[in-house]
Amino acid sequence: MRNFVSQSVKNLRPSGIRRYFDIAATMDDVVSLGIGEPDFATPKHIAAKGIESIERGQTAYTSNSGTIELRRAVSEYIERLYGLHYAPDSQILVTVGVSEAMWLAMKSILDPGDEVLVVEPCFVANGAAVEMAGGVPVFVDTYVDDEFQVTGASLEAKITARTKAILISYPNNPTGAILTLEHMQEIAAVAQKYDLVVISDEIYERLVYSATHINFASLPDMYERTILMSGMSKSFAMTGWRIGYVTASREIMEAMRKLHQYLIMSAPTMGQFAALEALNSGEEAVEAMRLEYDRRRHLIVDGFNSLGLTCFEPRGAFYCFPNISASGMTDEEFCERLLLEEKVAVVPGSAFGKSGDGFIRACYATSYENIELALERMGKFMARHGEKSTIVSASR
Repeated sequence: MRNFVSQSVKNLRPSGIRRYFDIAATMDDVVSLGIGEPDFATPKHIAAKGIESIERGQTAYTSNSGTIELRRAVSEYIERLYGLHYAPDSQILVTVGVSEAMWLAMKSILDPGDEVLVVEPCFVANGAAVEMAGGVPVFVDTYVDDEFQVTGASLEAKITARTKAILISYPNNPTGAILTLEHMQEIAAVAQKYDLVVISDEIYERLVYSATHINFASLPDMYERTILMSGMSKSFAMTGWRIGYVTASREIMEAMRKLHQYLIMSAPTMGQFAALEALNSGEEAVEAMRLEYDRRRHLIVDGFNSLGLTCFEPRGAFYCFPNISASGMTDEEFCERLLLEEKVAVVPGSAFGKSGDGFIRACYATSYENIELALERMGKFMARHGEKSTIVSASR
């Protein structure tokens, strides 16, 4: 019998994250700094609204676009934070997380062979989303010397006659980088000069430290040119509820809604009720979680630097991206040996793109105590394999 798997799927690169998690799953006593998921449960009053919707029998499909109440809440939320108004009936779509929103955005704007500038390092699915929509990802490297912020010059150097869009993800997974206003303005200038769409994944928008998040669509002349994606997963500790949202111009939104109707029908109903409660009454919980992540951020960054694993200061999301050159290993070798020898799971930076080579991603969305234990074990690992260091006290 012939092989029925399509060539396009065969050509997709497997996720560089899964291998280490699969190994870790066979081991006991592993401290994981791997999965990018909050260790907090969904706040109780938010979860209660989802449970209440089930108990009331509110389990049918909603409008394809999401309940009008949730879309109004998203509109008010964005306007309150950034002063931008998106019409609930024609510019907001509730999606199954940002993952669906990403694919909808790509499929809505790309014809076969159109190119998207994908800023790396980035989440492993970003380039794949372009390919699955029939486009061609053109990767644009960023570097630690620029704190992993993309520059206008590096974008412009990759533009061709087929370039259609720029995909940015800040605050960034895996680096924890944020964009300064100056760098955002450079991106905006390139988008305007070459008539491009900017797809901005801002799922970590509320998890920013020692800085203020700037919504890309709020820049002059970028409102109509930006497809903005965010959701409930990270800031509100609601990953499993699978509720995201996307906003865009009416023309682009009409195309995305058409695809969403055929692909999904509607996002999970009970998740929408919980998301409505989160947007209306979740600010205290968001701030409490952000402050705790900030405490952990200081611990892990100081710890890595003390071990000779130099780490620039991540100012967003809940990841840090230390350089592991002091170990004398490749990032893949480092991650595998660390897992097998000391039972600490991290992810090689090269899984997130070529410019991540020589780094590792460590997620601090785990307990303070787990981070302390991971650093203790990594100290033993580096004493054997790299520059001998002593972890400084993390008490603050």
